[in-house]
Amino acid sequence: MRLTLRYGARSADYDVRDNPGLTARLRIHVEPTGTLVVEAPVGTPETEIRAGVQKRARWIMDHIERFEDFRRHALPRDYCSGETHFYLGRRHKLKVLVEPNSRRSVRLVAGRLEVTAASDDADDVRLLLQRWYRQRALSYFNVRTARLAANLPWVSVPPPVKLLKMKRYWGSCSPRGSITLNPALIKAPVHCVEYVLLHELCHLSEHNHSPRFYGLLDRHMPGWREAKEELDGLSEMLLAT
Repeated sequence: MRLTLRYGARSADYDVRDNPGLTARLRIHVEPTGTLVVEAPVGTPETEIRAGVQKRARWIMDHIERFEDFRRHALPRDYCSGETHFYLGRRHKLKVLVEPNSRRSVRLVAGRLEVTAASDDADDVRLLLQRWYRQRALSYFNVRTARLAANLPWVSVPPPVKLLKMKRYWGSCSPRGSITLNPALIKAPVHCVEYVLLHELCHLSEHNHSPRFYGLLDRHMPGWREAKEELDGLSEMLLAT
């Protein structure tokens, strides 16, 4: 079944798929391509499907727009003035300042990333940006991890956070209790970052993906599934930049 969602001046077509595993609620996905897919319990009347999707209309359109935005601005990367780079889910215009006698630096100023370099060589600009992202990531992740840990009864001391560039994963937790995070995560929206941090902190209590582990996630971040789905959709773009 193919239906159409209308929200203000915008509209989005979506396919409805029967899912025998669902019993009471719809499952709504916005894929990275912007495609909207709705799974419904077998036999759900069309009127109920339309009503359920309409209730989530704002969330759906926000996610479609977010994915469109990321696709439009994420690739390719030439590391020159005018292109867009992401920091905590927000777009920032890159401005390269060529000043051979000045100290190399990166600053976030009034919604733009200002890179001061000795030349406009793309490799030099890329390395400066990567170094800035790592510095920001380590500082931000440590602060947020400590704040989240303060509300978790199984964490007495915030664990150390390390950075490691990974092609497929956002983070991991070692048996000894140290957390390793992908520096590219600093480009993701704040609630997606919070989900990854909490995910790894929950592993300090449950070193598996058991029902007890997911129970901890549900208790401390009821919306973690939506955050995970959004991050999964953005992963290919964020990890490639």
